[in-house]
Amino acid sequence: MAKQYETIIGLEVHVELATKTKIFCSCSTRFGGAPNTHTCPVCTGMPGSLPVLNKQVVEYAAAIALAAHCEITRECKFDRKNYFYPDNPQNYQISQLYLPIARNGYVEIGAGDTKKKIRIHEMHMEEDAGKLIHDEWDDTSLVDYNRSGVPLVEIVSEPDMRSADEVIAYLTKLKTMIQYLGASDCKLQEGSMRADVNLSVREAGAKELGTRTEMKNLNSFKAIARAIEGERARQIELLEAGRKVVQETRRWDDNKEASYAMRSKEDAKDYRYFPEPDLVPVVISGEWIDRIRKNQPEMRDEKLERYKKEFDIPQYDAEIITESKHMADIFEKAAALCGKPKKVSNWLMVETLRLLKEHEMEPEEISFSPEHLAELVTLTEEGAINSTVAKKVFEKIFAEDIEPAAYVEEQGLLNVNDEGELLKVLQKVIAENPQAVVDYKGGKEKALGALIGQTMKAMKGKADPGMVSKKLREYLQ
Repeated sequence: MAKQYETIIGLEVHVELATKTKIFCSCSTRFGGAPNTHTCPVCTGMPGSLPVLNKQVVEYAAAIALAAHCEITRECKFDRKNYFYPDNPQNYQISQLYLPIARNGYVEIGAGDTKKKIRIHEMHMEEDAGKLIHDEWDDTSLVDYNRSGVPLVEIVSEPDMRSADEVIAYLTKLKTMIQYLGASDCKLQEGSMRADVNLSVREAGAKELGTRTEMKNLNSFKAIARAIEGERARQIELLEAGRKVVQETRRWDDNKEASYAMRSKEDAKDYRYFPEPDLVPVVISGEWIDRIRKNQPEMRDEKLERYKKEFDIPQYDAEIITESKHMADIFEKAAALCGKPKKVSNWLMVETLRLLKEHEMEPEEISFSPEHLAELVTLTEEGAINSTVAKKVFEKIFAEDIEPAAYVEEQGLLNVNDEGELLKVLQKVIAENPQAVVDYKGGKEKALGALIGQTMKAMKGKADPGMVSKKLREYLQ
């Protein structure tokens, strides 16, 4: 009988915080920009420069820690993590080892009876390194220090996950939670959220943990899932062949769907950590923690509970809408303005999601205002425009956030509600389509659809299809 194996997974998640300036200097943290333009003597490690801690970094880190049920370290300190690498200008990174800002928390994943707590070992603040850009044409590597000194929170989980699905559920929960707090945009493609996967396998029922590897270079949830499956299979293959798994850091190549060794795994002692001499301890008072806790927004789980009571929308719709705080804000404001939550939900669930997918955009990138969505719902519900016109108008709202009422007026898209004019068009359509009339009177319901289509075409789409159908039936009888 083939051996059964269990996968043990823990994550180290790095999140770039949404401060306007870096952790120890006043340089911009904005993504992009020409290389080495968001820099100064502090973040490029010039001799004699001194770091000054950005208070907002502590606020964001504490807010994330509280949301993840962590214990806040009232007096935390920074440490130097010493290593040489070209993207690390000081030859050390200011991080936290001995007294991190938070410990012993958890994030709950799953739903109903299948809920599971993923424990958080610790959370610490640190500065990001620069970025190496490899030019294969010239066979050179260039360094951009714009990212050097951008504030990070590293969230270290316990090895509580057992599958790629649990890992993605945990990351999704973390991402949503941090976005709700406004502490980070968590854009994996821009590197503002990055996950390193620590993975080992052991025979089912064994108590001892297997030898773990750490995988880096994971910049999407799909890549993380593929890397987990790939590394699990690689380790099982080694064990089945009677070989040992080596503790090492591996780099995942998503194009080749394979990982390769980067270096043997270091321990804390290899970095020669010692307390950072240029920074004083951070004392976090009870009053400060209470103030941060008081300012926490309504989180997704609470929002979902409220939606059940307040809005007549399906649970599935509520779950999709609340995945993004930005989309949830649009929904709530638009629903309050037009008083039609179900209609607002439909526009978000169908047309908005379709256009987001088409343009390869995230919900956070939605740029239209809730006021204009509410106005469109009202125009449609009042019969001023029909559903076909409404979809065309919504595409303009999505792309340019136009004011729907003004646009409909300018483009002459308002429904024609003049019964006299509609009757003239109906008579003409009926006269030109005698066979369809015969078929309809003979019991073929589809024939009516053809006559409605011809009428809508003659009216240039500016009629209410429901009204056209009703008048056609009356006239033909």
